Amino acid sequence: MSRAVIHETFGGPEVLELREVPEPHAGPGEVRVRVTAVGLNPMDWGIAAQPEVAARFGIALPAGFGSDFAGVVDEVGAGATGFAVGDRVYGGTVGRAAADFLVLKAPTESLEMLFHTPDGVSDEVASTLPVAGLSAAAALAAIDLRSGDTVLIGGAAGGVGVFAVQLAKLAGATVIGTASEGTFDFLRELGAEPVAYGAGLADRVRALAPGGVTAATDLFGTETAETALALGVPPERISTIAAGPTPPGGVRPTGGFDARPDALVRITDAIVAGEFTVPIAATFPIEKIRDAVALQAGRHVHGKIAITL
Repeated sequence: MSRAVIHETFGGPEVLELREVPEPHAGPGEVRVRVTAVGLNPMDWGIAAQPEVAARFGIALPAGFGSDFAGVVDEVGAGATGFAVGDRVYGGTVGRAAADFLVLKAPTESLEMLFHTPDGVSDEVASTLPVAGLSAAAALAAIDLRSGDTVLIGGAAGGVGVFAVQLAKLAGATVIGTASEGTFDFLRELGAEPVAYGAGLADRVRALAPGGVTAATDLFGTETAETALALGVPPERISTIAAGPTPPGGVRPTGGFDARPDALVRITDAIVAGEFTVPIAATFPIEKIRDAVALQAGRHVHGKIAITL
């Protein structure tokens, strides 16, 4: 037997249960990963809480939990390619990552991803990369961010925001990030100029950027997108990842599946080179999965949360 996080109803952290399940094994064309870490994302508890979100990903009850993971390949089925027993790997598989073992196609397909973990990147860090890294990369690619831009990033201290801030800095942009005042020092360490969200945001941004803002991405709701429009940023240079398919003013909706193919390689290369850091706000053993989800659902975490197995 092995363990997996399961929920049989939709709801908050209380519906999540760590259960014993039959141990899966790799079949033809598949590899098995012994999971060592799982990175949490808002989409994970969104799927567990909302049937309509789960349906969007083809998930029905009873369901597993979690999307991003890291671990070690410990079985390789006949005909599977690209991976060998003992390879350190990370990747994504929507709605089932929080488990001792995962079986995936190799090469992967549909909503799954599997990559080799570079030396110099820990399993905890690797487990946080796919959803947040791809979402941030897509958000910036959608607005064609380039050197010399002044970009306004909404939700800059969140799990996706810390990626977007650093990717924008690596691209040569000046970054202004919206956040609560308690995160200002944290954002400055990442290279952003922080600004408090809420009423009066446009005036505060004007004071910080008298030369104007040239691009924006909203990683939480629509306030930043609406502010950017009010500041005269063209809608084609504003993106959103959490405002639904029709965000305000014709700005560009996007998501991780729109990221460029090399997005995660660029991030891991930057981590290994010491040019990029993934702040791990907290780690929890899998037995404390409910506590981890409750902490993240409170929306006050600065960085990422990892689950260890």
